Amino acid sequence: MAVELFTPEGMFQPVPYHHVSVTTGTRHVHVAGQIARNEHADHLSPGDLAGQLAHALRNTARGLAGAGASFSDVVRLRFFVTDWEPEKYTDFMAGIESVVEELGIPQPLPPLSAIGVDYLFEPDVLVEVEAEAILD
Repeated sequence: MAVELFTPEGMFQPVPYHHVSVTTGTRHVHVAGQIARNEHADHLSPGDLAGQLAHALRNTARGLAGAGASFSDVVRLRFFVTDWEPEKYTDFMAGIESVVEELGIPQPLPPLSAIGVDYLFEPDVLVEVEAEAILD
């Protein structure tokens, strides 16, 4: 499955992601919100935004792989970040950039939303990642 990522002329730049994705396919993959928990769900690691985001993206990759997909099939990412403020942008991007090569995440990124929230379901969770992919 080929996902076409692009930014039409006239849409604001620079941003580290494309504004639009186009694909066709019959098999939709939705990965629920992933956090920085290991496979036993008893270990949150590490305690900073960049580290938690990298771990959450690794878990997202595992979810995609379980459905036969990868980040190259992703048409949309959604990030929920607690207590968002612009000063967190550097750590947010560092978390993504630390796993781009490891996980084969396209650059620029697929269309995404980063949504600031007061808190997530547990007080030590700083970020949650959702992914949508389409396969033939």
